[in-house]
Amino acid sequence: MKRIIKSFILLLVPLSLAGQLTPVTSQYVLNPLSINPAYAGNRGALNIAAFYRRQWTGITGAPETMTLTADAPFLDSKLGLGFIITNDKIGVTKETHFMTNYSYRINMDKGTLSFGLGAGLMTSNTAWSQLVVLDPGDENFLTDSRVFVVPDFTFGIYYSHQNYFAGLSVPKLLGYKFNYTKNRYIIMFNPGQYNYLLNAGYIFTLSQKVKFFPSALVTISPREKLLVDLNAYVSLNDRIWAGASYRNQRSAGVLFQIAVNNQFRVAYTYDIDFSTLGHYSNGSHEIMLRYEFHYKVDAISPLNF
Repeated sequence: MKRIIKSFILLLVPLSLAGQLTPVTSQYVLNPLSINPAYAGNRGALNIAAFYRRQWTGITGAPETMTLTADAPFLDSKLGLGFIITNDKIGVTKETHFMTNYSYRINMDKGTLSFGLGAGLMTSNTAWSQLVVLDPGDENFLTDSRVFVVPDFTFGIYYSHQNYFAGLSVPKLLGYKFNYTKNRYIIMFNPGQYNYLLNAGYIFTLSQKVKFFPSALVTISPREKLLVDLNAYVSLNDRIWAGASYRNQRSAGVLFQIAVNNQFRVAYTYDIDFSTLGHYSNGSHEIMLRYEFHYKVDAISPLNF
């Protein structure tokens, strides 16, 4: 299926910025493991979740992301293990991330301190032949790229108490960018270019049935301005969640989640982008399906929604 030339611009984004600024979507609210490996096992039970995100609907070549994640505690909850598979499609470029997460937890009075490490691989390939180009005879666009493989590592710290949590993570310990001359990815190790994510939240019990969950995510990047995500959600009987988020003059969104029963949950998120690109799209949609195996009554994390 042919793409218009605009797709070429879109596919350049992951090739040039993959090692610079880690993209953050609404998924981290429902899946903290996606931004912090120290969260592995903090739900207190084995759980499996699937996510699908369609970004900037109405624009040809816009990103599509599918994610499958699972994590669980082990050894009397002293260790946590997690696994994430993410498939990104942007224009004619496809990327697949395989990430394993390990956490070690220390009990501290009523709270828990976790240290986490993530290790995995990213594979990427580009279908150049699907582009519509000005010169159809250009050999650079007649042959699809081979599959490239690069390593990926993350680190994080996560503390949870009875009514609040705080986490700090480095989403990429290795950077990489595509070198067109050598036709391969160049791996870079530069701690001075690390991005840091600080995530924190608190639970307010408004009544026996109603709880209020404000939280924030701050992204600190050496080359970008400070990015701040503000989130606020209300839960009813720990069965229905509704709320909104605001992202540093970039976008705003709403989230709804329903616990069908004690183990199965469904969520939907809709985002509106404030940038120029947002004027040409119909917003971004994301859905989640989660199944949790309750072999432990009380989960450790206070913001387990």
